[in-house]
Amino acid sequence: MDGNSAGTQARRHESFSDAMLSEGSEQADPVPLAPIVAGAHSRWDCWDLLAQPDHVLARPFDIIIATAAIIAFLPLFIIVAIAIWVDQPGPVIFAQRRVGRNGRGFPCFKFRSMQIDAESSLEGILSENPHLRAQWERDRKLPNDPRVTRVGRIIRVTSLDELPQLFNVLRGEMSIVGPRPIVVDEMPRYGRYIHHYLAVRPGLTGLWQVSGRSSVTYRRRIAADIRYTRARTLAYDARILAATIPAVASGRGSC
Repeated sequence: MDGNSAGTQARRHESFSDAMLSEGSEQADPVPLAPIVAGAHSRWDCWDLLAQPDHVLARPFDIIIATAAIIAFLPLFIIVAIAIWVDQPGPVIFAQRRVGRNGRGFPCFKFRSMQIDAESSLEGILSENPHLRAQWERDRKLPNDPRVTRVGRIIRVTSLDELPQLFNVLRGEMSIVGPRPIVVDEMPRYGRYIHHYLAVRPGLTGLWQVSGRSSVTYRRRIAADIRYTRARTLAYDARILAATIPAVASGRGSC
């Protein structure tokens, strides 16, 4: 592919994600989320969202895509698992408790990309560096996280660490497309809009995933989740899924 073609594809991808987030434009932090999301919703609207059934083909869509992907990527699963163990012997799969549909918790699977003692060492790292603590409290992520292993950096940039979540999809805990799964500590950041997140299954990919991931603010991520929940259709899911390929290939916003 020549430079002009690559540039054209990149522009198309950016225009696509910008168009889907057109109602979620960037705002300064002091501004509430209400102006970001067109139309105020009442408490009863939140219950309507929670009661809204999935499209009849939504679950078959998830099962077919997840099964086909697991079969197609099975050799890659094996290669990544071996690379992780060789780099640092220990468990190759990491399961973290995340919030699912209607508030149900579930173990979210990922290939381990950090040191085995990553959870226990986090507080020590943050206590020694106030700047990193501020970034963690703001974004729930650390740029150049010192806990990430050598193989971990590669599988994060390529999003290969998220492949095991295909099994979460088969188990019915996640969908192929939806808001990215959050932990309980992140729920207060959604405020009164948390019902939008809880109305759908978390997704392996989503609107935030194709719009820059870690390069966009957390507030814009919330706006993306709200917009997706209100606009979700199978056609919308297919568009986001198609946009995931160039987003992952470019490594845009990976952390």
